[in-house]
Amino acid sequence: MLTRIITGVVGIALATFVIQTGGTLFAVAGLLLALGAWYEYCRAFRQKGLNPALLTGGVLITCMWGCGWLGNSQYLTGAVMLSALVIMLITVFRHGVFDVISAAVSATGVFYIGLAFVHLVMLRFAGGEVVIPTSIGDFQIGCAFIWVALIGTWASDTFAYFAGCALGRHKLCEPISPKKTIEGFIGGLIGTTASVAGLGVFFGFDVPMMAVLGLIICVIATLGDLVESVVKRYTGIKDSGNIIPGHGGIWDRFDSVIYTAPFVYYFMYFTMMAG
Repeated sequence: MLTRIITGVVGIALATFVIQTGGTLFAVAGLLLALGAWYEYCRAFRQKGLNPALLTGGVLITCMWGCGWLGNSQYLTGAVMLSALVIMLITVFRHGVFDVISAAVSATGVFYIGLAFVHLVMLRFAGGEVVIPTSIGDFQIGCAFIWVALIGTWASDTFAYFAGCALGRHKLCEPISPKKTIEGFIGGLIGTTASVAGLGVFFGFDVPMMAVLGLIICVIATLGDLVESVVKRYTGIKDSGNIIPGHGGIWDRFDSVIYTAPFVYYFMYFTMMAG
């Protein structure tokens, strides 16, 4: 437990520095996290005797990341299409060692992990140099968006955990995640809605709109956590890795963010930046 707490404190401090600094540091950090999660994903499926395209997938994810960093959605669409084409081609030309199931796992992983971290980078660079004044200093609008996505996701997990421990009686999805309860999920909904609405007050965003966003973040974050749980049960692993002492792997820590980051990006884009 002590290791977990120490790692958590150090991780939060490091994340705060990287997020607030932004720029190249944030973009590179996003790429490293994406590649780390991709490696863990491939290693998990290799436990089942499959052969995900580790190197090829890493290159394709890097291409997506570059498009996201440049902020060019047209290039990103092209990169996604190229990824599908490349994976189909290696399925044909390496059919002796690369089967159709491995190709499907590879394509799913590239889009599932790659697009998530690309949108995390895009979210940080959204709005360019627009600054939001707050009571503790100025925030670039993209920085504010990142905090909404991350704090909303963390709030969902935290409130659901404590509500589940205190009140949990009815299982939410026992075959996939025996510890999750309906009471915990409801606690997560309330806590996340309040937390994101509070961020709306802090950053000067529309509070009712942010409350709705918080509600949806909780639902999507829970889904993201359950998706990884399904994969873990299928591949027979407990944690995706051990790179973060006391917390498991990168994929373990970002399983919910993988789902919430793209959603928050498009929610913010269409409600706050489209005009």
